[in-house]
Amino acid sequence: MNIRLEQVVKTFQSEGGAYTALKGIDLEIGAGEFVAVIGKSGSGKSTLINMITGIDRPTSGKVMVAGQDVHALKRSRMAVWRGKNLGIIFQFFQLIPTLSLVENVMLPMDFCGTYPSRDRKRRALELLDRVGMAEQAGKMPSAVSGGQQQRVAIARALANDPPILVADEPTGSLDSKTAESVFGLFRTLADSGKTVVMVTHDNDLAQKVRRTVVVADGEIVSESVLQAFPRLDIDQLSQLQPLLGRREYPPGAVIIREGDEGEEAFIITRGEVEVSVRGADGRETLVNRLGAGQYFGEIALIRQVRRTATVRAAGTEPVELAVLGRSALRDILGQSDPTREDMDRLIRQRMEELALHGLRGRHA
Repeated sequence: MNIRLEQVVKTFQSEGGAYTALKGIDLEIGAGEFVAVIGKSGSGKSTLINMITGIDRPTSGKVMVAGQDVHALKRSRMAVWRGKNLGIIFQFFQLIPTLSLVENVMLPMDFCGTYPSRDRKRRALELLDRVGMAEQAGKMPSAVSGGQQQRVAIARALANDPPILVADEPTGSLDSKTAESVFGLFRTLADSGKTVVMVTHDNDLAQKVRRTVVVADGEIVSESVLQAFPRLDIDQLSQLQPLLGRREYPPGAVIIREGDEGEEAFIITRGEVEVSVRGADGRETLVNRLGAGQYFGEIALIRQVRRTATVRAAGTEPVELAVLGRSALRDILGQSDPTREDMDRLIRQRMEELALHGLRGRHA
């Protein structure tokens, strides 16, 4: 994996006491992925990015980037390692105002010595051409627009040909047309094999990337939860995250049993489960098999009936579940009409499946 975070915790100390911005983050991003990191203000997404870039250090946990334990590096080596492996793009460009645009792009090469001196200006001009700024190369940053400065910042981030680009709100101060153009550059870079990690508050842009990581209350919302409830917005996901419990069952264990009262629904985050119903002859009939990103147990909560299906952990590995109580499920459905419609549709489908097995009227 190109980027791997293992149980990363970050706690800040202040006069008002301790504040934990990241709460045991586990995250893997593969080489060549284009990932958007989204979340509400204060969710921890920028702190997460600062862990990857080495700008900040975790209170505990490990951060591996391009095979390097980032925070095992001495500070004297950190800047050079960062310059060679990471291209960092900030929201407000941070170009050196006293240097021309081409000199700004040359700066990382001068610092890291990655290219011979005689080749650096030529490479800088090529990169400026790549982002449509070659004709402005001799100008000072103040002489070009914000969108043009951001393009130069992208060229500068590419100066040492790093395998990873990290952008923190790179379109936050741009108009929608310029933001779309900058986003197109990131997409092209990802298509060429770069790993691109972009923090954004723009849901429309986030939906266009190959993968979205949602940060809420210092935790990453499971991608299985996103798959289960794809039409929840950021605010709703942020409210849902702290309501979710976590549970693990060994292979073969009963998760819910026929005849029990239903007080919880479950989202599968790892592994598979088998759903079975006991027929008139007392034998169990397998009616469904569910995997990560699917949920079960919702019918008893919504229809207010006892469970008449048994669900067991399947396979040979433990099953991991996110657990959602009755009131929390109702709150989420009350806030998201599209999600309620999706769930109603699935309930009807599952009831039809039960009918096919001669079990009409039974609920899971």
